[in-house]
Amino acid sequence: MRIGIGWDVHRLTKGCCLVLGGVMVSDSVKPIAHSDGDVLCHAIIDSLLGAANLGDIGSFYPETEENENMRSLDALKEVSRIIRECGYSIVNVDSTVILSGVKLSPFRDQIEGSLESVLGCPVSIKFKSGNGVGETGSGKAVEARAVCLLSERVEEGSD
Repeated sequence: MRIGIGWDVHRLTKGCCLVLGGVMVSDSVKPIAHSDGDVLCHAIIDSLLGAANLGDIGSFYPETEENENMRSLDALKEVSRIIRECGYSIVNVDSTVILSGVKLSPFRDQIEGSLESVLGCPVSIKFKSGNGVGETGSGKAVEARAVCLLSERVEEGSD
């Protein structure tokens, strides 16, 4: 078994759209980012790569022209495929999104479903407001944290 942790944060600005776990959750704020700025996918990607000892999201998706405006859910699909090719199964993902000013709980089922369909495992998401503390608590940034558990797949017929 291997455990990985991931974290990401992006400043916010007015505009469309804020995407979390591949789901649009706001059309009034957007992250300032090279890609689509989906902090939840980014945190999960880092947790998966870390658990498999494969580096971090920047190793796979540097801030190049090729990756500009990249859809983070597609990157998560690719990373989950790589994780499986390395001989691991994704057991589960637990995550927290910290954001003030956007009500996220109505999107929980949709976000979890989106991520579960890509990862093929249970995903839990908690939402926190930040209680007015720091940039996330004041609505100037969005932050996500994720933890994953991987298990090494055992080939049939091996001990």
